[in-house]
Amino acid sequence: MNIKKILFTASAILATGVATAATVSRVDVVGNQRMDAESIRILADVKVGDNVSAEGANQIAKRLQESGYFSRVSVRMSGNVLKIDITEAPTVNMVTIEGNDEISTDDLKKELRLKSRDSYDESVIGADVQRILTLYQRKGFFGTTVEPQKIELADNRVNVVYEIDEGHPTYIRRIDFEGNKVFRARDLRDAILSREHAWWRFMTQFDVFDEDRILYDQQMLRQFYLRNGYIDMNVTDANGVFTPDRQYYSVTFTIDEGEKYDFGKLTIKNPFPDVPDEELYDKIVMSKGDTYNIDLVDETMSNLRGAVADHGYAFINVNPIPTKNEENNTVDIEFQIEKTNRIYLNNINILGNVRTFDSVIEQLIPMRSGDPFSLQTIEEGRQNLMRTRYFKNVQMVPNRIADENMINLDIQVEEQPTGELSGGFGWSNINGFMIDAGISESNFMGRGQIVQLRGSIAQYQKQALFSFTEPYLFGRPLSAGFDVSYTMYDYSSLGGFGYDRDSLTVAGRMGWKLTDHWSQTVRLSASFDQNYDLYTALETGDSWRDATVFTLGTYLRYYNLDTNFEQNTHTGVVGNLGVAYTGFGGTETYMRYNADIIGMVKFFDDRWQLRSSLEFGLIQPLGDSYVSRVYRYFLGGETLRGFDVAGVGSRSKFCTTYALGGLWKVNGSTQLNFPIFIPDEYQVKGFVFVDYGILGKPPREEYEYQGVPNYIDDTIRTSAGVGIYWNTPMGPMNFSWGWPLKMTPYDREQRFLLSFETQF
Repeated sequence: MNIKKILFTASAILATGVATAATVSRVDVVGNQRMDAESIRILADVKVGDNVSAEGANQIAKRLQESGYFSRVSVRMSGNVLKIDITEAPTVNMVTIEGNDEISTDDLKKELRLKSRDSYDESVIGADVQRILTLYQRKGFFGTTVEPQKIELADNRVNVVYEIDEGHPTYIRRIDFEGNKVFRARDLRDAILSREHAWWRFMTQFDVFDEDRILYDQQMLRQFYLRNGYIDMNVTDANGVFTPDRQYYSVTFTIDEGEKYDFGKLTIKNPFPDVPDEELYDKIVMSKGDTYNIDLVDETMSNLRGAVADHGYAFINVNPIPTKNEENNTVDIEFQIEKTNRIYLNNINILGNVRTFDSVIEQLIPMRSGDPFSLQTIEEGRQNLMRTRYFKNVQMVPNRIADENMINLDIQVEEQPTGELSGGFGWSNINGFMIDAGISESNFMGRGQIVQLRGSIAQYQKQALFSFTEPYLFGRPLSAGFDVSYTMYDYSSLGGFGYDRDSLTVAGRMGWKLTDHWSQTVRLSASFDQNYDLYTALETGDSWRDATVFTLGTYLRYYNLDTNFEQNTHTGVVGNLGVAYTGFGGTETYMRYNADIIGMVKFFDDRWQLRSSLEFGLIQPLGDSYVSRVYRYFLGGETLRGFDVAGVGSRSKFCTTYALGGLWKVNGSTQLNFPIFIPDEYQVKGFVFVDYGILGKPPREEYEYQGVPNYIDDTIRTSAGVGIYWNTPMGPMNFSWGWPLKMTPYDREQRFLLSFETQF
């Protein structure tokens, strides 16, 4: 009896399945306007001869709906005919964005999936809205709203408009710390990038809440403690919450400081018998008993890699192995030097450069196919490419070849515009108020060439300049170029200059690197001048004098700086040495020798800097030639603060405002730059300085005027003062107050000096 029931039930089920499933003899499609019926049948994944049940019809409808091409889908069997009734989704005619100021339309559109000629799909639009909101939240605009609008057009087309209400940025009202016992909250706030909101932070975004920046702040706090001996420090929580009015964020960092540790035993595991241990130990920059500092560990690792590489072992790793001694709070470190297998570059593939020639990129990277693989060399090449500013991003992607000691290197670049249209304004004691404008292209025709056209108008000077530079002449690291400039100096009423000069100069130049720090330039120039000199006009009655000046010179430059760009401080030396001959049948014939050197050292967490400079110049007339006053040296103003422009040195007895200039000079300065009470991110520094200078005597023809001796001297002048330097987002500003310490009665003082220049 039970067996009969089971068989009956099974038969009923089979009969039902057969009754509800039918064999498709034809597929009819209705409602389509743009898409042909066969394409819809392919999307439905159904064909004649298939068995389709009610559930199968639902699956077909689901596949068609998920394709995104249809706003309505109906699928059913009518006998043996599968009927597909659809309404096509509108076609997107245009996608626009309105109401955005903080983020450019181009940057927003890069994030949108919905494009023109796509089918209208609300799920895609919803995802686009979330992407836009994410971009704004990263900039601190948490109150931003985005309303997508659908505008229907003829022919089943629509425009989609993303209407954005940006609101205002969500500022950080308070930054607090919990668990800190050793360091004050003020010290920790200085160690991170985020800042509490204040009205005078209008030129930065660091007081706007940004979750990514808060994560970076945690790393900076960790590094701060690691530089001060707290190796167990941990940020257990970084919590940002809205204030009750939801207008601001309050951020609290919870810190577990741990114990302070000193360096203990410092050892090196050296696997190379021909590399002396004592040479390696000299590269350790810390000593036992010093406070633990992660920066010193990193510096020692770099020094060891360099020392071993000098012995021909380029393929090494240096691993610092710490051993913590909790009983006496010390950390023993063993620097383990490990050999690695030699790996060579197989192919170097350059990808993503649409405009820039491959040859330009190849000239900037220090590696070639067949060279030993070196991460340091690859990073050097990446830095070289980024410094050009041709590219927004550069990635070096090595790909190991299986079972071989070879690597392919993909250089993936993302190009960016290299043309620049700029303008600026400023003021200085020597030129007065100034405005300038220019256009430049640093990657002309994708060849890495530099072209510049610039003009400026100032109260006492006007200039127009055209310049062209080829940085790799004949495919070699040899730069060459030419400059054409026209300059008008209206100095007859400025300070002690007392002359005007109109000068057209054409110059060619060539330069090359001698070493990593030394470079040389050769320059040939021709100047066609019209000079007006008050002294000559009074003596001869001739107001303007034509002059031609042909000069050939060579210049050596030494540059070796270690820079903290955040603090704008440097350690190192910059020097220049030049010699030039002026003659070749021109109206002036003389030799000119110039030398200058600047030494800098940063200290106290790189926030302080001591800077000292010395400059020397000598003009040597050849034969009986006379050196016109406009080509001599002058001191004062920015070159000797506390004195007026051209305010020191030999002068006319009839008019003490008229400086005679000198055939040689020596001047220098020592300046201490230090932080003041204004936060570091504004790069405002105070400074104190001592300036000194000696200006040589003019030619003997000017020792007297109409039988009356002039004031002639070559004695030292000194001054001291204070000032403020502000590296504004628009350009640097210098305010200084100087007081002469040693001067003569006929020198001219200028206590206050301001210089300001900006570009936009």
